[in-house]
Amino acid sequence: MQTPAVTDLAHTHARPVHWLATATAMAGVVALAGLLHSGPAGATAAPPAPRPAPDAATAHYPLECGGLPNKIVQRATGDLDGDGNPETVAVVRCDAGSGTPPSGVYVLTHAKNTEKGAGENTGASAARVVATLVEPSEKRSVTDFAIRGGAVHATLLGYSSLDVPSCCPDQTDRVTWRWRGGVFLRTTRTEDQAA
Repeated sequence: MQTPAVTDLAHTHARPVHWLATATAMAGVVALAGLLHSGPAGATAAPPAPRPAPDAATAHYPLECGGLPNKIVQRATGDLDGDGNPETVAVVRCDAGSGTPPSGVYVLTHAKNTEKGAGENTGASAARVVATLVEPSEKRSVTDFAIRGGAVHATLLGYSSLDVPSCCPDQTDRVTWRWRGGVFLRTTRTEDQAA
């Protein structure tokens, strides 16, 4: 008997189970390589740190003071719109020197030129008015002013008529403003002070 020149390769015939084992092993290698090479692209970035609150002293307020400066009477900061960055709310009136001129209440955010990446100034120094909660023309004084629970709370003192002396407001409104649907919604509870 003559031996064949080629050795017997009968044992090398691939069966389906061999192909399945090879495919599974290759899939595992590809998956492992993908995990090892994903590096920073596969990692989640940490959320950015909140910006500092806007500085109320740097804003331009829409007050008509007849040449007198305006005066920031009160200020508070807090996240009113839920974006993770605090806004500033300022109670501002004309600095008349005597008496108690009516106040305006203004919501401030950062001026557009101080947005991160828009230049060298990325701090909280510049601010702009984005909402007016109380107009000075309403002739109100503001007390008990605070931001709590994502809302602005204040007590507004006013007058029921022009006959009420300016020294003695006879109306008290306890007011809350909440950011809803892109606007500040105001709820009021009025209390008469007349005895």
